[in-house]
Amino acid sequence: MKVAVVGATGLVGSKMLQVLAERNFPVTEIIPVASERSIGKKVMFKEKEFTVVSYQDAIAAKPAIAIFSAGGGTSLELAPLFAAAGITVIDNSSAWRMDPTKKLVVPEVNAHVLTVDDKIIANPNCSTIQLVVVLKPLHDKYKIKRVVVSTYQSVTGTGVKAVDQLMNERKGIQGEMAYKYPIDLNAIPQIDVFLENGYTKEEMKMTNETTKIIGDDTIKVTATTVRIPVMGGHSESVNIEFENDFDLAELRALLSNAPGVIVQDDIANFIYPMPLTAHEKDETFVGRIRRDETQPNTLNCWIVSDNLRKGAATNAVQIAEYLVEKKLV
Repeated sequence: MKVAVVGATGLVGSKMLQVLAERNFPVTEIIPVASERSIGKKVMFKEKEFTVVSYQDAIAAKPAIAIFSAGGGTSLELAPLFAAAGITVIDNSSAWRMDPTKKLVVPEVNAHVLTVDDKIIANPNCSTIQLVVVLKPLHDKYKIKRVVVSTYQSVTGTGVKAVDQLMNERKGIQGEMAYKYPIDLNAIPQIDVFLENGYTKEEMKMTNETTKIIGDDTIKVTATTVRIPVMGGHSESVNIEFENDFDLAELRALLSNAPGVIVQDDIANFIYPMPLTAHEKDETFVGRIRRDETQPNTLNCWIVSDNLRKGAATNAVQIAEYLVEKKLV
């Protein structure tokens, strides 16, 4: 199976190549695609070098699947061209997520919505993905009314420029700034641009994407998203109000058996999820599971996942795996 990776030279694109190799996706030929200035560069896949090509050459090669991580503008322009050639696009940008004609998919939650006719499939926002993997089994059992989430997000979510800023600041080097403020020894309560309602675009992504993926617009979600000086993954403090009461032991067992979820919740031994231990893992980790004692039927928990893997590359590859398994490509 020929697979194109559009944006192959970026942070997420490189991770997509890594994850495709690690998961032994049935690739017969990898086609790395990037912007004009990167054409001719080399990328590694399974210890072999491949040359970056133009999108025109990639379309002409007729891959079965094209995984995009090249930004919203590029996706809006190029994804329809790939789709028109019969290529199934899995897009990691925000371009198609809230398009009512496009599916927004986290395989553990709603892969069943996919059909052979879906030629552009949206990969959700990184912080939404790890949230809904935990919410879905709880919603099925107890019915969620409201979610309050605060995020603690890795600089890798911004890209190489942000990683360089953090590392430069740690070394006391003046360099290019990805953020308006220093990120080392700081927390910046802004991810993406501010909207008219006072929320950031990232916060509204979490609100809107969660209800679309779970398929229930009665769930109320409110978010505050914060960038912190860590690498390895995003963390989320989550407060969940249910319609129905729950037994904590039953709820923990439910999460322990949920696909893609690992419970790390042993406070006696100081075991809980952290970006440091979630780094380079494909699962979503949940811990600090406890009842909110201020109101009924409400839970507090802490969710961590590697934002470049499950939050981006792994989720996209899992969608591709589902398409292959169900013979939808």
